[in-house]
Parts: sequence; structure tokens; C-alpha cells
Amino acid sequence: MNDHISGAFHRPMAGVVKRIRLENFMCHSHLEIELGDSVNFITGQNGSGKSAILTALCVAFGCRAKGTQRASTLKDFIKTGCSYANVHVEIKNEGEDALKPEIYGDVIIIERRISESTSTTVLKDHQGKRVTNKKEELRELVEHLNIDVENPCVIMSQDKSREFLHSGNDKDKFKFFYKATLLQQVNDLLESIDQHLKSADGIICELEASIRPKEKELLELQEKIKNMEHVEEITQQVQQLKKKLAWSWVYDVEKQLQEQSFKIEKLKDRIPTCQSKINSQTDLVEELRAHFTKKKNQIASMMEKTSEVRRMKDELQQTLALAEESEIEEKVKELEHEVEVADSMLSRLKEEESVLLEILDQVVSEIRRIAEEIENCDKKNREISSLIRELNQHQTNKVTAFGGERVMNLLRAIERHHRRFKKPPIGPVGAHVTLVNGDMWAPAVEHAIGNLLNAFIVTDHKDSLLLRTCAKEANYSYLQIIIYDFSRPRLNIPHHMLPQTQHPTTLSVIHSENHTVLNVLVDMGHVERQVLVKDYDGGKAVAFDQRISNLKEVYTLDGYRMFSRASVQTILPPNKKIRAPRLCSSFNDQIKNHERNASNVQEEAQQFRRRKREAEEKLQNLQDKIKSVKRRCMNAERNVMEKKLALNDVKNSYAAEANVSPASTVDELHQEISKVQEDIEEKKALLETFQVRMYEAESKARDLKVSFENLCESAKGEMDAFEKAEKDLTNIEQELHSAEANKVHYEGVMKKKVLPEIKEAEAQYQELKSLREDSFKKASIICPESEIEAIGWDGSTPEQLSAQITRLNQRLQQESHRFSESIDDLRMLYGKKERKIQRKQQSNKAFREKLSTCQRALEKRHTKFQRNARLLRRQLTWQFNNHLGKKGISGKIKISYEERTLSVEVKLPQDASSGNVRDTRGLSGGERSFSTLCFALALHDMTEAPFRAMDEFDVFMDAVSRKISLDTLVDFALAQGSQWIFITPHDISMVKQGERIKKQQMAAPRS
Repeated sequence: MNDHISGAFHRPMAGVVKRIRLENFMCHSHLEIELGDSVNFITGQNGSGKSAILTALCVAFGCRAKGTQRASTLKDFIKTGCSYANVHVEIKNEGEDALKPEIYGDVIIIERRISESTSTTVLKDHQGKRVTNKKEELRELVEHLNIDVENPCVIMSQDKSREFLHSGNDKDKFKFFYKATLLQQVNDLLESIDQHLKSADGIICELEASIRPKEKELLELQEKIKNMEHVEEITQQVQQLKKKLAWSWVYDVEKQLQEQSFKIEKLKDRIPTCQSKINSQTDLVEELRAHFTKKKNQIASMMEKTSEVRRMKDELQQTLALAEESEIEEKVKELEHEVEVADSMLSRLKEEESVLLEILDQVVSEIRRIAEEIENCDKKNREISSLIRELNQHQTNKVTAFGGERVMNLLRAIERHHRRFKKPPIGPVGAHVTLVNGDMWAPAVEHAIGNLLNAFIVTDHKDSLLLRTCAKEANYSYLQIIIYDFSRPRLNIPHHMLPQTQHPTTLSVIHSENHTVLNVLVDMGHVERQVLVKDYDGGKAVAFDQRISNLKEVYTLDGYRMFSRASVQTILPPNKKIRAPRLCSSFNDQIKNHERNASNVQEEAQQFRRRKREAEEKLQNLQDKIKSVKRRCMNAERNVMEKKLALNDVKNSYAAEANVSPASTVDELHQEISKVQEDIEEKKALLETFQVRMYEAESKARDLKVSFENLCESAKGEMDAFEKAEKDLTNIEQELHSAEANKVHYEGVMKKKVLPEIKEAEAQYQELKSLREDSFKKASIICPESEIEAIGWDGSTPEQLSAQITRLNQRLQQESHRFSESIDDLRMLYGKKERKIQRKQQSNKAFREKLSTCQRALEKRHTKFQRNARLLRRQLTWQFNNHLGKKGISGKIKISYEERTLSVEVKLPQDASSGNVRDTRGLSGGERSFSTLCFALALHDMTEAPFRAMDEFDVFMDAVSRKISLDTLVDFALAQGSQWIFITPHDISMVKQGERIKKQQMAAPRS
């Protein structure tokens, strides 16, 4: 200890309080007190103003009024009846730790003046000259000299003394330890830094997010530039195609020149062939003319010989014709009658066929209608079966009614990610809704609420995005998500805001245990303004006739929706598709009804199938009948055709024979026959006369026929020779005409076709040649031919190239309308935006790197903080044991940073044999005071300060404990070497005397 004491005389003196002067401060009008460099005891009666000295120190070094625990504002320190207060503190500024000694000298004066409205602090040098009044200078002084007046180990006020020294609370002791070792300050600083870093991270995230729209704009601009580059490519293609088109005309004309040249050669090759044919036909004509003349002379001589025979033959043929005329007429009449009978039979069969075809069409239409009915029944049966399956599924799990298997997958996904949601999503809405007073209004309510029954409700946008991710995971597309505040209470709708009608609203017939669901249905679905009506007529009356206020829509049980907007009245019909009810409390009745409907539909379908089979059998019979009638009709048509052909043959033969006789005889006979036919009914008596004439004529005809045959037999040889000669002459004449015609044809071909075509082809060739030269000149102006060779020629025709140019021009026109700016402006704008975004990205990257560096540094400091906290815990235990060991006592300090508790355990000498360890609450008053004092001294050992002060540290100690504690404190203070200020109301005569110990007595308070 002597070594410590002797070393203390040579310690630095910077920060030691030399003098304190108070003016109008608390209870002091004027007080000045000088303090020693080592141990100072200040004693006095209660109310003498001892504690005001420590309060003045705290105020002088910048402590707030509330921090002193003696007042709420600084003006409360002004003595009653005065207008200001002044605190004057002088501290030494010597040694190596002196603050700016060239400015302040060996003493720094801190003077704080407090008025009703303001408070000022002035720093002065050793001569009392003002140096500065800035708070930053005071803060620099406090930090430089390590004067933390809020640290209980530097200044322990009355309240802190009672709170710590005489409290058995482990949490209070931990607070004292945490604050005294500056761990509290460091921890607060680290947490503040962490908050600042989080705030900085948020700002950087916002900066990064603010760039994303601009990056999106940049991408859109890039896409626009690409599209415009595509437009430029199209323009270049058009230019190339125009060049190709110009040269394609040249190449096309060259191709036509080649074809025309080949055509001219081919036409010229036809001239020799055509001329040879003309020559051959000329020779043939001369030869045939000579033969024709010879044959003609031969026939002239034969004509003279056969003229008499011909005359006799003509007379006999005339007589024979008159005899056969009556027989032919009878045959014609008979054939005409048969044709009429056959025609009537054919007409009757055709009428029968048309009737059967009409019946067939009716049967086919009936079968088609029955098939449609069967298909409708099957479709209805499938719908009902599907409906029954849905109802059975709903009965097993009601949630499936509002999304099927998809909603179950979604609920499983939500369960997997439930920890990530701020609040669990509510849904589907329909699963949280029930009907009151039975299921009567279920169809109308489902129609009114609609798709909201399938919706899910979340509390914020972040949960909405997470739920959308779950929906994607569950393969649930187009999920309706509603964001709503779950903390909002149930909406209370005043009666005057509801529809004034006796009919129920949707809100009045539904119930939900979750008020958020009802709030959403009111805010999003307007269920409080939807009125439910039983039938169509009642709905129309409510919707349009009664003019009910606050009414939005009317829904009927049969599915109608009615509403009025301004003067327009709208009625929407029900949905024809059958849907399974979803809000019913029980599905058994629904399932039974649908099963009955299914059996009825099946029975109806069976009846339709029976009718279809009967109709198909009838159709088969009709088709057989129609086939039979068609077959008979075809036979009748064939019979009519045969009869008509026979009739035409008879008529033609009669006409042929009649044409052989002279025209005058035939005319007379026809006139006679016409006259007989006209008078046949009027003059029936003449019929027998004509029949007799007919018999005579027939007899005469037979005689004449025999004579004619005899004449023909005798003149047969001459007639055959004449006919042969006449036939040869006809053939020669035909051959002559044919040869002449061929000759004329070939001469015409030569004159009118071959030679003009050659001439025309040669003219076209010259025209094409001049056109080629003209096209070549024009194409050469547009571009040289070598450029086309470089581009590559694919042999396209001008028409193909023109069509391509037209298409590309149309595309170019369409694309050009989309872009008003030039591509150069867009590229400049793109470059400008890209550079701006890159600068911001680089800036954000630099911010992010700095933030990461700060975060890593914070983590390192946090790690060091935890390590230092552990070291301080071990150091405190070691120092505590060291102080206890001076009295033969051992102990232990347990600190839990997690539970923020500090407990003191002491082992007394008398407990050494038993090994008992006692908590401080189990010790006597003196033992507890000493152990607590050792704990405080251990803390003092771990902190550094130029001065320390303790107020009323011994108020609850007995005389023995006070004696032990005072001796321990004095020894510790002398050994440590810093300045100590002890304030107590008790007698301090028991404190040993010494040159480094200064005792001062405060004046008694005035009555």
C-alpha cells in the first residue's frame, strides 16, 4: 500500500477539482469550497446543502437536469426569489493529460450561468479570461479528461447510493455494473450504429429500387432502338431490292430476247415445210381435176341410157307410196297411244317417289331431333353427375366448394410458409361465411357475392406477394387477393344507410365469426345494399318501381339480377349452367334431389332412344320403298324412250319415202289425208268408201310392186354401174375440193400466219433490244452491275421483286408510324441514360461496399464488446475477491448478460468447513454493507476518472459497519491515488487523520 501511496504523489493532476463556487444555486446564496487533491470528507446536518455540491458538479460538466434526479429543468436549481444561478468550478490542468495548456494554463474554469429562459456555459483560462462558450469544447474537455458525471462510479448521488448499496435486487446491481463499466454506453452506441446501418441499408435499397424503373425505361429504349434498327434493316433491304428490280428488268428483257430469237429461228424453219406441202397439194389438185373430167364424161353417156329406166321407176314409186300411206298412219296412232300410256305411268311413279321423299325428310328430321334430345339428356346427366360428385366432395370438406383441389393445395402451401406471413391469410372467404335461418337464400346469396367467395384476404402488400408465390406453387392461377387491415373493428352501418325495405339484404342473411370477412364483403361486395327477393315480379317491383334509397342491386331466387343506373334499367338473366350450391349447411337433400333428377333424365333418354329405334326402322322401310319406286320409274322411262324411238323411226321412214316422190303428189295426198281427218267425225258414212279404196289401192300397190321389182331386176346391172360411176365421181370431186382446200389452207398459213409471225417476232426482237438498252442505262444509273453480283442474284422476276418491295414498304410504313423520333436521337438518349444509370449503380455499389465494410466492422466491434464484457466479468470477480480477502472473506459475482442480472455470493470464514455459500440477503447488515462496498470498490478499480464522489454512502450502516467501511474506503482511495469526495451527515471523527485527508464541516441550515 505504501508503494501505491508514494506513487500517487507523482500522478498527473489534470481534471482534479480545485474549487467549487455556488451563487443562488439550490439552497446556497453563496458558497465556496476548496477541495484537496486526494480524500475529501464533507459533513453537515441534513438540509445544509451538501448534495448541492455534487449536483453543481454534474450541472457544470453538462449533465441535464433530469440526469441529476434533483429537478426536471435547469431553472428549478435557481434559489427561490432569485433570477439566476451561477456554478463556478475550477479544475487542475497539469501533467501529461493536460488539455491545451498553452491556452488554458494550469487551471481550467468552468462557469455555467442559469436564468429563467437560458443556460450558458463558459470555459476560462487560469487567469479567468474567457476562452469559449461552445458546447463542443466542453464535450471535448469531458472526453479528454474522462469525466463522465452520469457514471455512478464517478458521482454516486443519494438516490444512486440508496438504489445500489442498499438494494438486494440483482437487476439493479447489473444496471449499476453495466453503466459503471461503460458497457451500457458502448452497447447503446453499437445499437445506435446498427440502427443507422439499417437505416442506411434501407436508403440504399430505396436508391437501388429507384434505379429499377429507369433500368426498365432503358430496356424499353433499347428494345425501341432494336425495332428501329430493324426498320433500318428493312429500308436497306428495300434499297437492295430496288437495285435488284432495276437490273431484273434488264435480265428479264435479255431472257425475252433469247426466247424471241429462238422463236424466230423456229418460225423460219416452218417456211420450207409449209412450201413443200403447198407444192404437193398443187400436184394433187391437177391430177384430180384430170381424173374428174374423164369420169364426168363417162357419167354423161350413162345418164342417157338410164334416163328412161329412172322415169318408169319414179312412176311406180309414186303409186306404191299412195298404197302404203294409210298403213303407216295406223301404226303411228298405235305407237302414240302406247307413248301416252307409258308417260302417265311414269308421272304417277314420279309423284309417288316425291311423296315418299317428303316422308323420308320428315323421318330424318325427327331422328335428328330425337338425337339432339338424347344428347341434351346425356349432357344434363353428366352435369348432374358432376354436380353430385362436387356435392359429395363439399360434404367431406366444405373448403373444396371454393376452389376445388387447387384451394387445398394452396392451403397446404400457406401452412408450409406460415412463419413468413405477418398475419395468417384468411380464406377462402366462403369457408368463413354461413347462412342464418336455413338455406332458403343460398342461391341468391352465392349469385350476389360471386367470386368474392373464392378470394383470400391478407394484411399488407408483402403478404400479398408471398400468397401469390404460394398460389403459383399450388398451380392456382388468377387467385383473387384482397389487402385489408385485420385490426380494423367490425363496421357498424347506420340504419339510415341501409335499403328501406321489408325484404332481406345479403348482409342480413349471412354470418361470420371473423369480422374482417364481413368488413371485406361490405367494403368490396356492398352486401349491405344488395336486396334478396323470391321471384321475378317482386324483384322488378323492388328494383324499378318502389325507388328505394341505398339500393344497389336486387337478386332473385331464380337467378335474375336487376339494377338501375341513372335512367337505364337492366335485368340480367340467370346462368343456364347448373352449379353446385356452396353455402348450404347440409348437402344431403341437394344430393338426393339431383339423384332423382338424374334417374328421371336417364328414363327420359331411354324413351327417346326407343323412339329413335322406331323411327330408324320406319326410315329403313321408306328407303326400301323409294328404291323400288325408283327402279320401276327407271323401267318406265326406258319403256317410254323405246316407244318414242319406235314412233320416231316410223315417222322418219314415212318422211323419207314421201320425200322420194314428187313434191306435188305428196302435197295432194297430205291435203287429202288432212281433209279426211277433218271430216272423219262428220262424215262417217264415207269411211267404208275410203276403206274400199284402200283395199283397191293395196291390191294395185302389190301389183305395181311386182312390176317394179321386175323392172328393177332387168335394169339392175345398168343402175349399179351408173351408181358406181356416180359414186366415184362424187369421191373424186370431194378429194379435189379437199386438195384445193388444203392448198388454200397452206398458202393462207404461209401468208397469214408464218410470214406475219416472223415479221412480228423480228419487230418485237428489235423493240426488246431497244428496251434492253434503255433498261441497262437506267439500271446503271441506280447502281453498277458489279454491286448486284456482289449482293448475289437469285434469279427473281420483276413481279416477285415488286411484290417483295410492296410488302416491305407496307411493313416499313407500319413500323415508321410507331416511331416518331430518329434513331440517332434515341441512341444519344440511350447513351445518356445508360451513363447516368451506371453512375448511380457505381455510386450505389460504393455505398453498398461501404455499408458492408461498416457492418463487418460493427460485427467485429460487437464481438470485441462481448469479449470485453466477458473479461470485465472475470476482472470484477477477481477484484471483488481481492477486496474481500483483506478481511478473510471470499466470494463470487455471477453476471448473466442474457437475463441482465448480477448476484453476489459470499463465503464467510465460519462457513469454510461446511462449504456453504451465502447470498448477500442471508448476511448480517454489516457483512452485507461490507460485501456491497467491496463490490463498489471492485467497480472503481475497473474505471478511470480524475475524481470520484459518493453521497450518503453510510446512512443505513451501524457504527461498526461505518467504521469498517470508512477505513476500507480511505485505504482504497489513498491507494488508488485519484481525488475522492465523500459526503455524509454522520460524524467522521473516527476517520483517521492524514495530510492527504481533508475534512470540512458545512454550516448548519438556517431556521
